[in-house]
Amino acid sequence: MNAFFVYAAVGANFRQYSLDMNDGSLIERSELTLPAGLQYAWRHATKPILYVACSDGGPGQAGTQHFVCALAIQRDGSLILEGLPTPLQSRPVHITSDRNSQHILLAYNAPSALSVHPIRRDGSIGEEVKQNTFDLGVCAHQILVAPDNHRVVLPVRGNDPEHGIPELPGSIEIFDFAEGTLTHRQKLIPNAGYEFGPRHVDFHPTKPWMYLSIERQNQIAFFELGKTVVGPLWRKTTLAHPERLKPRQLVGAIHVHPNGKFVYVSNRADGTIDHNGKKIFNGAENTISTFSIDPETGEPTLIHTEDTRGVHVRTFSIDPSGTMLVAGCMIARDALIDGTIQHVSGGLSTFRIQADGTLTFLHKYDVDVGSDRLFWAGFVNNV
Repeated sequence: MNAFFVYAAVGANFRQYSLDMNDGSLIERSELTLPAGLQYAWRHATKPILYVACSDGGPGQAGTQHFVCALAIQRDGSLILEGLPTPLQSRPVHITSDRNSQHILLAYNAPSALSVHPIRRDGSIGEEVKQNTFDLGVCAHQILVAPDNHRVVLPVRGNDPEHGIPELPGSIEIFDFAEGTLTHRQKLIPNAGYEFGPRHVDFHPTKPWMYLSIERQNQIAFFELGKTVVGPLWRKTTLAHPERLKPRQLVGAIHVHPNGKFVYVSNRADGTIDHNGKKIFNGAENTISTFSIDPETGEPTLIHTEDTRGVHVRTFSIDPSGTMLVAGCMIARDALIDGTIQHVSGGLSTFRIQADGTLTFLHKYDVDVGSDRLFWAGFVNNV
């Protein structure tokens, strides 16, 4: 039996899949309707529980119903809602737990905010822990606990200039973390936060290194985790062809391989152009980029990009063994392919991770997203 399950959410519909490890094909096994659209999910460190942040809001839409739910993972991978959903203040964009799953932490982006909830012994979610008031800038996008379990990182994306509003700078906010309480420690704002749009971070499994996806500039960055966080020491493009930059080209998720030798970043795009009176995809990059990691310095070097065969690769995940990768293609678009306009559906793309870190495309499982979005996809341990 596989040591993991594959899940993906289209709006409030949360689906479980089995993955064929030979050809990368997926078979839908079960589904659960959540109280609102899934925004992000995180597994308990030891218990078969998946915590999901839900909202009827979305990008550019505040919504009115926001929850965090605990889902029990059954032996066959199906999910059951445990207890009542816990109401939240606004739309949560990210959820995580501390390293031993004593607390749930959530990030919100309209306005930027965070919250911490204790996890009870049975895995249920307790009352919010009161925090100090923090000035968190514009558009927080993730909250993640560092490997030492005593620091929390909150990337704040900022916004590009638009509609007569000047650029709103980004930052990385660093907090001390103890017994559910956050104390602001450090603010990272290279160039005062201008032309710096942080989205997500991930940590090296054995070295004091942190990698950042910079959404608005299509870059990866590297930081050292000393007593204070130092960096960025490197900033590099994630694109195969940065000279061909098109509108709506953005960076998405970032994940370090379990072996610490590689780091992966998703390049996502959904911009359109006019073609004979019809709106079609503009052909920007929807790829996963592979970076090798220098074992002495931590420097990332781009070694490969692989097309996902889909549009707007918002999230992706690496299986616990480090041999497979699944990427979520969020929306559908018509695109010009081999001289004809073809419909490209939303879906899940699977890849084999080779020994050298590069990806081999295996399969795209089409998903009818309708007017909704495939907003999250990932592997989840069943042990």
